[in-house]
Amino acid sequence: MATMSIRTNDERKYSFEGFCESIGISVTAAVNMFMTACLRESRIPFEIKADPFWSEDNQARLKVSLEHARQGKLTKHEISEVN
Repeated sequence: MATMSIRTNDERKYSFEGFCESIGISVTAAVNMFMTACLRESRIPFEIKADPFWSEDNQARLKVSLEHARQGKLTKHEISEVN
């Protein structure tokens, strides 16, 4: 058997270990399931897409909104119930 080593931050590691424990499998089993699915399907077995929050358009809009907030140009919004 081969051994693999990966790097991740502590919070992600502990969260993933907790997740695996909660569904009754080991981290090793989860990683092996992922690798098996990749090899069987010849692809990453889930969709990978960019977070739209970081898009250039959204970042530009946020900069404008922040500048408006700094200038005190805020708009009050209310949530109304839709029937």
